[in-house]
Amino acid sequence: MSASIFREYDIRGIFEKELNENIVKKIGFHFAKALLKKVPNAQFIAVGYDARLHSPILKNWLSSGINEAGLEVLDMGLVPTPANYFANFTDFDGLESDGSVMITGSHNPPEYNGFKITLNKDPFFGEDIYALGRTILDDDSIIEDNNVTIPIDCKNRYIDYLVNHFSHLKLENKKFVFDCGNGVAGVVLREILDRLNIQYKILFEQPDGNFPNHHPDPSDEHTLEDIKKELATGAYDFGFAYDGDADRIALLSPKYNFKGDILAIFFSRFIDNPTVIGEVKCSQVMYDTINSYGKAIMYKTGHSNLKVKIKETKADFAAEVSGHLFFNDRYFGFDDALYATFRALELIDKGFDFDKEFEALPQVYSTPEINITVTEETKFKIIDDLKKALVNPPLDFPKIKDIITVDGIRVIFENGWGLVRASNTTPKLVTRFEADTKENAKIYEDVLIKLFEEIKGR
Repeated sequence: MSASIFREYDIRGIFEKELNENIVKKIGFHFAKALLKKVPNAQFIAVGYDARLHSPILKNWLSSGINEAGLEVLDMGLVPTPANYFANFTDFDGLESDGSVMITGSHNPPEYNGFKITLNKDPFFGEDIYALGRTILDDDSIIEDNNVTIPIDCKNRYIDYLVNHFSHLKLENKKFVFDCGNGVAGVVLREILDRLNIQYKILFEQPDGNFPNHHPDPSDEHTLEDIKKELATGAYDFGFAYDGDADRIALLSPKYNFKGDILAIFFSRFIDNPTVIGEVKCSQVMYDTINSYGKAIMYKTGHSNLKVKIKETKADFAAEVSGHLFFNDRYFGFDDALYATFRALELIDKGFDFDKEFEALPQVYSTPEINITVTEETKFKIIDDLKKALVNPPLDFPKIKDIITVDGIRVIFENGWGLVRASNTTPKLVTRFEADTKENAKIYEDVLIKLFEEIKGR
């Protein structure tokens, strides 16, 4: 077994090569044991899975491990990840989950799969996942097959919740296009739209783990080409696109693609005295704008980190640039692209002009996320070395106003900022740059990358 499948926010690897029967059964067994330590009277773990071809097989293996540990599986079948999270807050006719596991590879290639885990309504991540991995590495036992589960209808409970929550929408004069990317958004979206009398066209609705039309990652502009073509016809007011497990969203008008940090501004304007958490990749425009009427907190990247921070601060909302949006206002504080869709439709119903409001914000130039391949062994050391080098930067370095180290290094310059952080899930450094002009952003990019190259070459 490779210990690298146990990552900061989840467990993820290649089916059979890394996620084989022996390992997956032990993941189920030892997670159930960890749950019992925290909740001694626990009974049930809710399990759902995404559209990947091997997800049902992993469910059977995982269930065998959970059953071996003495707990039972509430089986919700094929559902979006947010429906899996929703199960932790739902009573299924007297059956209530004490934790959940979503079997999903998110936006990874088709051969990948993995597990997003919740324990007693909180994310199971970081050191808990690493400790789980170490325990499994030391376990040479064999777990027999026992994949008996208790079926629950989480999908329809989730659909009913969203329909009831947004039954006030009046959008008869609007039309929208949705791209499910052959992921699991397609198993719930049509019914919700029909019951809310919303006019729509759905692209790539059928769940298909081969992802035959495009990679299910709406943060990649190339995956949005189909929905942009539909918007260019003038037939639709807005477009919505989802990742493979429907916990990330892209929202587009015919003119703009609104990233998660911009959407945070829009949504927060309709929350009284909002507290909003952003990650280190979010635009300074987001922080400055929200701080003018509420409170914006900068924190670590990662859906688990943000869910924990929401609970700690009792924040109303959190956002990642990539489209993870977390509503704790009128919702449960987890990332849900489908719920976010209907909150956006609510703004449209109120007459909110997305394009006009975007154009009224301070205009800055932001680069896309730029990844630099390194190694797992060196990525965090490089960040530490960069921090030391920035204490006494080169003579030709632009003036530094501040350095924020909550997650990697966010260097604040006079006219913008540059970020370098180690990815928690891949052997890469993640960089992003923002400034008042494209030229200044390029300067900040060049000097930080040059300093990185010098450190790397030592």
